[in-house]
Amino acid sequence: MDSAYDQILERNVAIKKLSRPFQNQTHAKRAYRELVLMKCVNHKNIIGLLSVFTPQKSFEEFQDVYLVMELMDANLCQVIQMELDHERLSYLLYQMLCGIKHLHAAGIIHRDLKPSNIVVKSDCTLKILDFGLARTAATGLLMTPYVVTRYYRAPEVILGMPYRANVDVWSVGCIVAEMIRGSVLFPGTDHIDQWNKVIEQLGTPSQDFLMKLNQSVRTYVENRPRYAGYSFEKLFPDVLFPADSDHSKLKASQARDLLSKMLVIDASKRISVDEALQHPYINVWFDPAEVEAPPPKILDKLLDEREHTVEEWKVLIYKEVSEWEEWTKNGVIRGQPSPLGESSL
Repeated sequence: MDSAYDQILERNVAIKKLSRPFQNQTHAKRAYRELVLMKCVNHKNIIGLLSVFTPQKSFEEFQDVYLVMELMDANLCQVIQMELDHERLSYLLYQMLCGIKHLHAAGIIHRDLKPSNIVVKSDCTLKILDFGLARTAATGLLMTPYVVTRYYRAPEVILGMPYRANVDVWSVGCIVAEMIRGSVLFPGTDHIDQWNKVIEQLGTPSQDFLMKLNQSVRTYVENRPRYAGYSFEKLFPDVLFPADSDHSKLKASQARDLLSKMLVIDASKRISVDEALQHPYINVWFDPAEVEAPPPKILDKLLDEREHTVEEWKVLIYKEVSEWEEWTKNGVIRGQPSPLGESSL
């Protein structure tokens, strides 16, 4: 991410270069998906796209895509280091859930939420920065793990199980836990170590959960030592929390109760996004206009299933970029950025 001052929009913006989008099908698909989704989504808790451009002048030369977005002050990694009171903590959590609910309304399940792709402003407003994994991109426990931060990935993603929308609730739980503890809750070095960290702290899940696993994964999981796990009072003692808020009803006990409902290994017993938004720790902020914002209209219903050659993806992406440049010329959306070097983002 670079920051720049946009002279036409008269504002500071963030510029993201889609890194080498045409090196292979996976990168090209990811770039196209990000571009299409960013155009459709319009919600205060999801980063807004202001413009798209390429420095190359023709399709033959076309190599790079730059996204111009709203500039925020920091990502959540930096916020985790701060001492937050209950108001700020619960407000950040509320906004995360509003953004996720909006993505879910469009059929986008993120599955890869983490502090580095959530950004905030100094006034405590929060936005989600990307759209996570395409449905075809999951890798389970016994597949080749690629290098990513997997600390926040739900057990069903780690274990290669089917998943539902509350897969994202687990990630939010891990992020909030980290904001409270000041350190990563489940810092696994790979998928297998990740699973071990989860069961060491939360305990080995029940037999009916194990029966949902496919045979090879189940054999591995059943052969692990059995752990009793710790109570949430042990995992999150009062001393970790800010003092209970005087002028509102927010308390450590409520935050802990919410965590205990989010960090549930078995997704069928885990709280949903809607239930979390109604939880006493969060519903103090509840605003129907934010929670029930009209869902984005994604015209390409098969976005995640599409398969193309790199050259075909290139044509599709070039078409999207050209469309933006056309709009820019016609004054619908304007702004040609002038890169001014690195920002604190």
